[in-house]
Amino acid sequence: MKLDWITPAQRVSALPPYVFARLDELKARAREQGLDLIDLGMGNPDGPAPQPVIEAAIAALQNPANHGYPPFEGTASFRRAIANWYRRRYDVELDPDSEALPLLGSKEGLTHLALAYVNPGDLVLVPSPAYPAHFRGPLIAGGTLHSLILKPENDWIIDLGAIPDEVAQRAKILYFNYPSNPTAATAPREFFKDIVAFARKHEILLVHDLCYAELAFDGYQPTSLLEIPGAKEIGVEFHTLSKTYNMAGWRVGFVVGNRHIIQGLRTLKTNLDYGIFAALQTAAETALQLPDVYVSEVQTRYRRRRDFLIEGLGELGWTIPKTKATMYLWVPCTQGMSSTDFALNVLQQTGVVVTPGNAFGVAGEGYVRISLIAECDRLAEVLRRFKQSGIYYQSEALLKAEG
Repeated sequence: MKLDWITPAQRVSALPPYVFARLDELKARAREQGLDLIDLGMGNPDGPAPQPVIEAAIAALQNPANHGYPPFEGTASFRRAIANWYRRRYDVELDPDSEALPLLGSKEGLTHLALAYVNPGDLVLVPSPAYPAHFRGPLIAGGTLHSLILKPENDWIIDLGAIPDEVAQRAKILYFNYPSNPTAATAPREFFKDIVAFARKHEILLVHDLCYAELAFDGYQPTSLLEIPGAKEIGVEFHTLSKTYNMAGWRVGFVVGNRHIIQGLRTLKTNLDYGIFAALQTAAETALQLPDVYVSEVQTRYRRRRDFLIEGLGELGWTIPKTKATMYLWVPCTQGMSSTDFALNVLQQTGVVVTPGNAFGVAGEGYVRISLIAECDRLAEVLRRFKQSGIYYQSEALLKAEG
């Protein structure tokens, strides 16, 4: 019996469909039709977590003390490992007792931060395109979004000067993310200085998502928000072990920065969850303490895939600049096709899954995101299928010439 009188809360009804859930449905249908799918949709790293991490988890599972409830604020040893990692990577000093909080993945923390700080009607600045949790969290909390439209001619970097003064004065929080998901854009250190000055001037809480801190190439080193003087007074930074350490399913992340902001998030979380399984926190400590050679190997793997796919797509008409970081390529659709239509066409014609750009906000329209989560032999098969099926890039000028 359908209970028509039982309806979801407005905060749920107002949410647009989550594209990855929709993609899962389409993938299941394609598999039923016998297609050999090559899934480059989600940012789901291929391969296992590092062996030392797995071994640490197994050993921790054998300890009965780890099977009870963990401390709400995370284990002291994991928080120390986070602080030591920041000191080693960025020369940033953190108090592990108050300026670091383990999370059930960064997505959980980013969304719950909005619940902890956004009242209905509060104005939140969010780039477009952006990782969905950056705008869905404030929407769930009842916030009002002001989209900061990112443009390719500005290298997908936020134009702080384009934000009207009256909007900046009303804004409570600004979410941002460099290196960026989905665009793979990177921002120079000067931008971080500018955004800290902007936030301090207008009394805006800064939320930086640094989930791709170690997936950087060709000598590029991403900037941590907390490296900038004054940033810790008005901001926090999120990180995850999902990407660098192939631990997406383990659900381990953390937030660092201003102790008062973190305390607000911690207070909310004590009413919602019991934190990360202690055995996984022990394994996460091991990951953060791995030698730099491991990170170098990860960077080499993604750089090789980046170079291979950019060159291959170039032969099919795309001109894609070499990315400095992340595990993504941000690829324009053939002119005249929406990102959804283009992604569906690619799936139906080739069995290759890519993510339509409009999943990341209105300014993502006209692009798809391709995740570099397959080895080069499978990427070669992607390119072969594209060529065989006539999937190639046609610019507006070329379409007019052919017309």
